[in-house]
Amino acid sequence: MGSNDYPLTEVPETDRKGLLSTSIVLLGFTFFTATMFAGGKIGSAFSFTEMMIAIVIGNLLLGIYAAALAYIAYKSGLNAILMGRFCFGEKGSKLSDFILGFTQIGWYAWGTATIAIVLVKTLELTPSLEPLLIIFFGFAFCITAMIGYKGLDYLSRLAVPAMLLFILISFYQGMGDLSDAGDVFGQTPTTTMSMATAITIIIGTFISGGTQATNWSRFAKSGKVAVWATLLAFVLGNGLMVVTGALGSLLYQQADIVDVMIAQGSISLAILMLFLNLWTTQDNTIYNFAVAGCNLIRTEKRRFVTVIGAGIGTLLALGGMYHYLIPYLILLGTFIPPLGGVIMADFWLKHRGHYPVLEQAKLADFNYLGLVSYGIGCLCAYFTPVLPPVIGVLVAALVYAALLTSQTKVKTAAI
Repeated sequence: MGSNDYPLTEVPETDRKGLLSTSIVLLGFTFFTATMFAGGKIGSAFSFTEMMIAIVIGNLLLGIYAAALAYIAYKSGLNAILMGRFCFGEKGSKLSDFILGFTQIGWYAWGTATIAIVLVKTLELTPSLEPLLIIFFGFAFCITAMIGYKGLDYLSRLAVPAMLLFILISFYQGMGDLSDAGDVFGQTPTTTMSMATAITIIIGTFISGGTQATNWSRFAKSGKVAVWATLLAFVLGNGLMVVTGALGSLLYQQADIVDVMIAQGSISLAILMLFLNLWTTQDNTIYNFAVAGCNLIRTEKRRFVTVIGAGIGTLLALGGMYHYLIPYLILLGTFIPPLGGVIMADFWLKHRGHYPVLEQAKLADFNYLGLVSYGIGCLCAYFTPVLPPVIGVLVAALVYAALLTSQTKVKTAAI
């Protein structure tokens, strides 16, 4: 494999991966502690049956969206960042570079601060160690991302089975702590939330990740591998995180599995779970930033950009973005799904399911069809009260299709 994982070119057939490798990397990405908080909010607002309906629908929609992009990534060997050159233009694609890159560096800052804060609190360390821990983990988390796909693969092969085991142990102990499981599954909701809102929360928490999962699905050696690995990660993997948060909230009034395990007295396992959970997401996150950064400044020095991103994320964590970043990132998630809508419409309708070789393609500086469609998709997603992520994808794709059809008719009439 190329030392820099082909940040500006297609992944060649010689470096494609099978189902196990692709699935394990994507599962490591979707095993994310922040997703559990969404489950906690939903768990307190619905009966058990209603909660499971929301989780199944939300994760199916999320999985279908991510799998559709994964198939395009397999077909083209490109990630969403590089696809942006076709649907937004050479210079216009810098818009998607900035949006996707900034979102990822924000999450990296949040995760870096989280592990430092939790360790200081759980181990009762002196608060003065918190900045030192932030600096240490800020750069330690990026080591596997610097290695590239192989580093993410090796870590995930160790971490994902371990995390699954820890969750099963916690579930088993949780069932043992109950005098009657029916008290939980039949309890009355304590908060109110519409089904549409619940589904939106489930989709919104990781749809930005679904858009950038093409960084790894493009390594798949077949369409089936790309689609099934993505569905496994975003339907089952992400769904498990939501369910874990919901059940933890019902049983212990704690959505995060780490807090649940601490409440159960398993402090050592809780710390190990926190470490593995954040590391497998942090390295994927900073990898995403590096890919966006490479396209933004047109460099193949992915490892160098990775370190720069880790430094920026560490500075943001030290600056206190942990305390107010999450609501903003969720809002920013509204502006990411339309990117996927434009990419899908451009690939299937304009390029008929086959991009030309990127290095040989003669691309305009700006593809105004894509930029206008993206803007309209964002506006509709922002103002709609019903399933904003889904509306953003659909509107952006439909507007692009309409504009492309109109452009074709105009050109035909001129001839």
